[in-house]
Amino acid sequence: MKYNIAVIPGDGIGPEVTEQAKKALKAVANEYDHIFLFKEGLMGASAIDKTGNPLPEKTLMLCKKSDAILFGAIGDPKYDNDPTAKVRPEQGLLKLRKTLELFCNVRPVKAYNKLITNSPLKKEVIKGTNIVIYRELTGGIYFGIKELSKDGKVAFDGCSYSVYEIERIAHLAFKEAQNRRKKVTLVDKANVLETSRLWRKTVTEVAKNYPNITLEYLFVDNAAMQLILNPKQFDVILTENLFGDIISDEASVIGGSIGLLASASIGNKNALFEPIHGSFPQAKGKNTANPLASILSAAMLLEHLGLHEEANAIERAVEKSLELGITTKDINKNKAFSTSKVGDFIADFIANQEDSNLNFKNIHIGQSTII
Repeated sequence: MKYNIAVIPGDGIGPEVTEQAKKALKAVANEYDHIFLFKEGLMGASAIDKTGNPLPEKTLMLCKKSDAILFGAIGDPKYDNDPTAKVRPEQGLLKLRKTLELFCNVRPVKAYNKLITNSPLKKEVIKGTNIVIYRELTGGIYFGIKELSKDGKVAFDGCSYSVYEIERIAHLAFKEAQNRRKKVTLVDKANVLETSRLWRKTVTEVAKNYPNITLEYLFVDNAAMQLILNPKQFDVILTENLFGDIISDEASVIGGSIGLLASASIGNKNALFEPIHGSFPQAKGKNTANPLASILSAAMLLEHLGLHEEANAIERAVEKSLELGITTKDINKNKAFSTSKVGDFIADFIANQEDSNLNFKNIHIGQSTII
C-alpha cells in the first residue's frame, strides 16, 4: 500500500525525534511492503522565522491532502519568554487543529515494568497502570472569546461547548472502552461550571448507547488527586480541553518519562500524531532527546491507517529497547544512548524481528547499528 505522510518537524528537538519516527516507518515499509511518501512542511517558530506565519498556507494544504500527519513539536524561548508577542508558534498548531477539525486528542499512559523505578510515585501504586485519555481539542476556553480591558487591568476568556462537540468525542471514548476494560470516567467541574453540567448531561445520554460500559464521574480536582493515589482505577478518561491538557501532563509522571508519551489528534477526515513532550529547546541539536514518544506516535499513525501488525512491530521494538536499556539519558543516566542510536535500534529490530533476545543483546548492541 502507498500512503502520503505529511511531516512537520517543527521546533526545538522536534526535527531530531521526528527523524527517528521516520526511520521506524521506513523500516516498516521495507518489512511489510508498503510505500510511505514523506513531504515536509513548516509550522511554529521555524515557520514564523521563514515566512512570518506560524502555519503557512502551503503546510495547511499539504496536511489536507495527506493520509496522516507526523508532527514533532513547537515552541521557542524567544516567544515563550515574550508574552507581548502578537504572532506565536502555538497559534499555528491551534489553527491546524481547528481548520482540520482535529477534535479528539488521544493520549495513552502506560506504566512500563522496566521503568517503574523511574517514576516519583511508588512502585506498588503505578504497576499495571494502563490508561487512555480522550481530550476534546477544538472547543472550550482555548478557542473562546478573549478580551482585555482598555486599561489592561481586567482580562476575560470565554468557554463554550455544544452538545454536538461533546457527543462526537464521547462516542469515540465509549467505543475505545469497548475494546479495553469497559469503563469511562468523565472528568469535569459540574458543581461550578455550566459547560461541565452540559458535559455531564450529554455524556450520560450517550452512555445509554453503550450499556456494557460503566460510566463514572469525577470533579477535576478529585481526579487529579486520584490519578496520583490510585491510577490503576482508570481505564478511559474523557474530558474537555483545558482539563485534559492538565490531566494528561500530570499522568506523564506515571510512565517514568514524558519522553514515552505519544498522542493522536483525530478528526473525521484528518489525523495528526505527535509526542506530548514539547520542543525542549535546551536539548536542541544535542542528539540526547528521547525519541520513543515520537516513535510510538508513528505506531498510533499506523493503527489509524489500519496497519495493526505494523504498529505492533514498533511497539515491540520500543519494549525491547526498554528491556535492554537502549534508551536516552532521561531513562538511563548511567549508560545513555543518543537519540539517533535509539532510532537505529528500533529500525533494526523491526527489520530483524525473528532474532533471539540473545542475539539482540550480544550482536545488535555490540556489533550492529548501536555502536
